[in-house]
Amino acid sequence: MADNYLERKMEEYRSGKSTGYRTRLTPSGDRPGQLSVKFPPRRVFVTGGASGIGKAIVKAFCDAGCRVAFCDIDAKAGRAAAQALGAQFHPVDVADVAALEACVNRVIGSWGDIDVLVNNVGVSVFKPIDEMTVEEFDRVQHVNLRPVFVTSRSLALHRKAMGEPHYGRIINISSTRYLMSERGTEAYTASKGAVSSLTHALMMSMAPYGVTVNSISPGWICCDGYDSLTDADHNQHPSGRVGRPEDIARMCLFLSLPDNDFINGENIVIDGGMTRKMIYV
Repeated sequence: MADNYLERKMEEYRSGKSTGYRTRLTPSGDRPGQLSVKFPPRRVFVTGGASGIGKAIVKAFCDAGCRVAFCDIDAKAGRAAAQALGAQFHPVDVADVAALEACVNRVIGSWGDIDVLVNNVGVSVFKPIDEMTVEEFDRVQHVNLRPVFVTSRSLALHRKAMGEPHYGRIINISSTRYLMSERGTEAYTASKGAVSSLTHALMMSMAPYGVTVNSISPGWICCDGYDSLTDADHNQHPSGRVGRPEDIARMCLFLSLPDNDFINGENIVIDGGMTRKMIYV
């Protein structure tokens, strides 16, 4: 019988009458090689979302069906990004505490809450220490560091008034320079080191409100002119390439998934392996 069965099936195949292979579904109902992720619509606020990594983060959450608002000092780029991505833009200099607080409170007032807060905004001033002024050093802290506290504090005050804790995420964008340096990077490195430390302090303070707090430390992320990079640029990375803004945006989405509330107070390095690479000259 077995031989007859196989002969019959072979004849069906040759005559084109075979029903063919039927794809087996996974227990979740997906086809092999597919992964369905449930991402409920969230209310997302991003600082510094007009360009670079921030714009990629805004796009990723918009593509996921979220309501997204972002602020930036560059009004022209901000308006263009908002129109292209379907987000809400607020022109703000984050170094202006009152303006930033007003922006966050305006978004909360309009939406009722902020589910995901991404503190992305940052500037860099790389100068020899004997040429760097105190004012320049302070400006970097006022843009890179202080807004993390200001936005988180505003959200904490709102959540406290709401009472019952519920889903929330704060994601701070730090840098691999928080643990490695070159000459003339004091202002930027200090700000990012403080962001990484502030992250685990905020984690403890935001826990009663149901909000997890994590930071992401990007390595070399090329935001413009990727095609002009050399083979040497890419090959020095164990991953074989320089990073893209989307690499950081995907981690923001991952941390925001409802089930990922056990990742808390962490700093996640995304650098293609560079900070783990032993280098001697």
